[in-house]
Amino acid sequence: MSNHLGLPAHAFAKRDPSPDALFYAQPRLVTHIDDGAIDAVTALYRQHLPPGGRVLDLMSSWVSHLPPELRYGHVTGHGMNADELAANPRLDERLVQDLNIQPSLPLPDRSFDAATICVSVQYLQRPVEVFREIRRVLRPAAPLVVSFSNRCFPTKAVAIWQSLDGPGQQRLVAAAMQRAGFDSIAFAHDLPRHGDPLRAVIGHAPPATEPSQPAP
Repeated sequence: MSNHLGLPAHAFAKRDPSPDALFYAQPRLVTHIDDGAIDAVTALYRQHLPPGGRVLDLMSSWVSHLPPELRYGHVTGHGMNADELAANPRLDERLVQDLNIQPSLPLPDRSFDAATICVSVQYLQRPVEVFREIRRVLRPAAPLVVSFSNRCFPTKAVAIWQSLDGPGQQRLVAAAMQRAGFDSIAFAHDLPRHGDPLRAVIGHAPPATEPSQPAP
C-alpha cells in the first residue's frame, strides 16, 4: 500500500492490526478533548466554515463541535459507528465507512462548501488518498480544517504520528494535504498552560480556473 509521501510502509502501520470496525463497534459517547480544546475547535469552525454552507464532517462522532449559534445548509457526518452518528443532532446525513479500507467517498464532485476532521487524522493509513477524495467533493477554494490534540488511542494511531511532536504532526498533515492538491495551507494552534493543546492545519481546494478568453 503506497502512502504517496515517500515514507516506508511501516510508518503507517498500527500496533493493533485487527480490523478497525471491531475497535469501533462499541459506541463511545464521550468527548476526546477537554472543554478548552473543544472551544478552540469551535472557534476555528466559526472562522472557516461558511454559515449556510454544506459541511462534510469526516471521522465524526456523537458531537461535531460546530458553533451552536450558526446554522448550515446541510451537514453530512461520516464515522465508524452508526450509533454515535445517530446521536449527533447536527447531522442531516450519516455515512459509515472505513476510510483505511475504502478511501473513496460515495459523494458527488464539488458538493460541499467545507470539510472537517477533528481529533482523528492520526488513524488514517492512507491520508493522501483520503485528502484527494475530500478535495474532489469540495467546491473551489473551500476549506478543509484538520484539528488534533496530543491524545489518541495508541494501539490505533499510525506509527509515524506517535513518533512526532505537535509541530511535526502539523507538518505531516500539511505534506499530505499538499500532495493531495490543496493550497493556501496554514497552521493554527492553541496551547494552554493547563489542559489539552489543540493544533490545526487548514487547507483549501484549488480555486476555480478562469475560462480562457478567445484571442482578439
